[in-house]
Amino acid sequence: MLKSLLPLLLTCCTTFLSAQISPEKYTADYLQSIRDNRALLTAFFQQMPKGGDLHNHFSGSIYAETYFDYVVKSDFWVNLKTLELYDKNATANADVKRFSEVKADGDLAELRYQLLRYWSIKDYFEGDEASDKHFFDAFDRFDLASKGALLEGLLELKQRAKSENVQYIECMYRSAKHGLDLKDLGAYKSALDSLNEQKNAQALFKVLDTLYLHFTNKGIEAKALEYAQSLERIHHDLRLDDTTFTLRFQTFVTRVVEDQLALFGNLVAGFIAAERSPLLVGVNIVAPEDNPNSMRNYWLHMQFFKWCKSKFPKVKFSMHAGELTLGLVRPEELTWHINAAVQEAGAYRIGHGVDLAYEKDAFKLLKTMQTQNVAVEINLTSNEYILNVKDDRHPITLYRQAKVPIVISTDDAGILRSSLTEQFVLLAHRYKNISYAEIKQYILNSIRYSFIEEEQVKLKLLNQLQVGFAIFERKIVNR
Repeated sequence: MLKSLLPLLLTCCTTFLSAQISPEKYTADYLQSIRDNRALLTAFFQQMPKGGDLHNHFSGSIYAETYFDYVVKSDFWVNLKTLELYDKNATANADVKRFSEVKADGDLAELRYQLLRYWSIKDYFEGDEASDKHFFDAFDRFDLASKGALLEGLLELKQRAKSENVQYIECMYRSAKHGLDLKDLGAYKSALDSLNEQKNAQALFKVLDTLYLHFTNKGIEAKALEYAQSLERIHHDLRLDDTTFTLRFQTFVTRVVEDQLALFGNLVAGFIAAERSPLLVGVNIVAPEDNPNSMRNYWLHMQFFKWCKSKFPKVKFSMHAGELTLGLVRPEELTWHINAAVQEAGAYRIGHGVDLAYEKDAFKLLKTMQTQNVAVEINLTSNEYILNVKDDRHPITLYRQAKVPIVISTDDAGILRSSLTEQFVLLAHRYKNISYAEIKQYILNSIRYSFIEEEQVKLKLLNQLQVGFAIFERKIVNR
């Protein structure tokens, strides 16, 4: 008899106890009880509102399946040995075939599997090639497909975000280009290189002032405005914003290029465009930080951003900085990148920030980030795969202790075969002392530290989050 009544008694006790504590406390206790169960954590975070994904590279966030569908539909050519794509057959190589030919031969399924592995970390095995190389090479490998699937990709991002209760994406979508003929400014290339070697900031700023006048006279503002308007048309035509989802764009420059004059031109175009359009909310700098060109010109790039901040003070920017670790570069090169991004360039947010523990005066740097509200974008799966940094080697514990604003983001969910939900699962599973209240704070941070210009939009998202948490916590109580 007692045995048969036991489930009823347990239900009654649970109901009674849940009625005595707040839904938030009940949810916090429940989360603590499932920290070691990845399946339960996944179900928990899948349903939880997750705010915004502030570190989101468009091309790397699209799953390889989407790119494959696009190239098949477009009937591109592919080299069956190298897996290189072509939108026209410029070679008589017998290994190059149309996708329709591959399909007719009955080999499309195998090719699909090969390309998914080639374009992402699907079934990646250590020893195939270095993980960081496999990751960064993927962008070039699917470049042709990603350029063609720009619209499908944005709709995919929106659909996936809504399906996992993500309310906002700040997407690094397309880079602004200066679009100018700079041949007559060729002498400035060597000047930039020389001043970079000298680390002469004062002289450099005079050169940048002069270059800006040249860019203006050549019509860079019109090029920037054209770029901004193209993003606005895409945003409007696809109806990306709705009652439960919002998307804004970032532009970016690529730090690995050799031509620093062109990079500065693109950066200026990006800042002008971001100043003009509320849908283009920020600027960034991307690509492998350990690349020789990136390392050689890192100081110069910080000065470029510092100059742009003085010229366009209303434009916000985040910077990939400190995406480095011991063994990737020489130890002394780990000591100053985040410092330079924060203290010199004046970044509003830091992307990755992994080398923090190696930075000179790390605790002073943390204090600066805390007092100036410089948020850090944490990308757990990305840091693990590219840098092999995870668990207690990850600086999230340092940022947390110093009360630096933290946001959790995906980086490149498509290449990494991940999601924002999974990032929170990893967070809760690996760092069990991070409380439910702190996780909620990180989620609220993703809206508070977003670069959304329209205050009413930001307030709407924050209000929706608070309502969403209340609904979610009642669900947990009543599960």
